[in-house]
Amino acid sequence: MIKRVVADEVLQKLKLMLVASQKIVITCHVSPDGDAVGSSLCLMHVLRKWGKQANVITPDMLPPSLTFLPGVRDIVVYTRQELMAKHLVNEADLIVCLDFNAPYRVDRFAPVLTSAKAKKVLIDHHLEPENFTDLQISFPEMSSTCELLYHVIYFMGMKRYMSRWSATCLYTGMMTDTGNFTYNSNNPDLYVIISELLKWGIDKEHIYNVVMNTNSANRLRLLGYALSEKMELFPEVGGALITLGHEELIKYSYQRGDTENLVNRPLTIPGIYWSIFLRDDQEYIKVSTRSVGDLAVNEWCEKYFNGGGHKNAAGGEFRGSLEECKSIVYEIVESLKKENKNE
Repeated sequence: MIKRVVADEVLQKLKLMLVASQKIVITCHVSPDGDAVGSSLCLMHVLRKWGKQANVITPDMLPPSLTFLPGVRDIVVYTRQELMAKHLVNEADLIVCLDFNAPYRVDRFAPVLTSAKAKKVLIDHHLEPENFTDLQISFPEMSSTCELLYHVIYFMGMKRYMSRWSATCLYTGMMTDTGNFTYNSNNPDLYVIISELLKWGIDKEHIYNVVMNTNSANRLRLLGYALSEKMELFPEVGGALITLGHEELIKYSYQRGDTENLVNRPLTIPGIYWSIFLRDDQEYIKVSTRSVGDLAVNEWCEKYFNGGGHKNAAGGEFRGSLEECKSIVYEIVESLKKENKNE
């Protein structure tokens, strides 16, 4: 049995809010990843099985690797179905916010979300959530929002509404947010949950192959180019930097999700224990960081890149040019060199 982490009174309050609501909107962060989409679709399936009118709204499109998830065709994409999304929000009794800690993380959907009259609930695992909901369930120590959502479902007595579909969605989020259980995944309860999900008949090999082991020719060429031509190593401080500009992304017909897991590749090099990946998304520079051991890359993301996350896996968004963002990384390298000299 897994350890209880969410207080009974919090779960009771959430259950009362769900009982009192019939039309429920579920939303997640912009550029949704496996954890965001997996938790959203899982909750949608659970609530629908309970008899609720539950709908998922994402701020923008999903990566192709997640379109296999059951229920994905029911998702309302704000950038493509703005009027429908606004209608659902206006009609909603309750809005559940999953896998983000501040309104700006839903991008252009933020004004619609914050001005909604419906009560709001946050279920998330990121650090320092802003106070924009009526109820907040935040546990940064969780490996993923999907793991936290299972705790909520289990201890709220709603496990009977789970199914193979919802279990598949949960597993996908847990797998992707831990790099197939290679980081932030040492809690034994995580594997108890996985064993429970397997009882619903999920095909974890299929999920892995579709999400982590399926590539387009353009994606393979982009990854090869990034590692061959755009990877800088700083062996004296155990670091690596990969950058991809907007023109380079266009050249290789970049699609959302094509650079997933790229930031982890340098960590396979002996002596490299931290890695930063910068991607020019035009509106901002997407920053991804990873580390092994005691180095807390989330502190870099909080200090320099308007982000945060876990100790060994964090991210952020830099509002400026790619060159300006790179210069900050070089400053980090220089500060690490000075620290090494002073030791």
